[in-house]
Amino acid sequence: MYPIFLFAHNWLRWVVLFAGVVIVVLAWLGWLGKRSWSKRERIWGMIFNVAIDLQLVVGAFLYFISPLTTSAFANFAAAMQNAAQRFFVVEHGFAMLIAVVFAHLGSVLSRKATDDQGKFRRSVIWYTLALILILAMIPWDRPLLRGL
Repeated sequence: MYPIFLFAHNWLRWVVLFAGVVIVVLAWLGWLGKRSWSKRERIWGMIFNVAIDLQLVVGAFLYFISPLTTSAFANFAAAMQNAAQRFFVVEHGFAMLIAVVFAHLGSVLSRKATDDQGKFRRSVIWYTLALILILAMIPWDRPLLRGL
């Protein structure tokens, strides 16, 4: 079961990154270009949020079945002194959870804005913060395309 979830988590990363880049670019172009908010921005924001939510669920399953985290819980103090274990047991999950919150704030707050520039400004802020956090906390030293 672990290899299946690891495979899914790895490949979903690319969906999250693609959707995140698309919505961030659309938000910046709309804000700087003083465009009108359209259905396209709402849909890409929704795709980003659905993808990141699915990634969170798969990641949560991985968290509890991964040999890396289960061994860390056996001796938590030692795991906190090991940078690789600390990254996966604490830092990665916590930061990604914050990124999920930021992505949802981008969606909710842009919807609540009363004008197009407010929608774009809010989506620029929150979606960009989410994407930066995601990019910073992806373990880039792991296989980029697991299963190939």
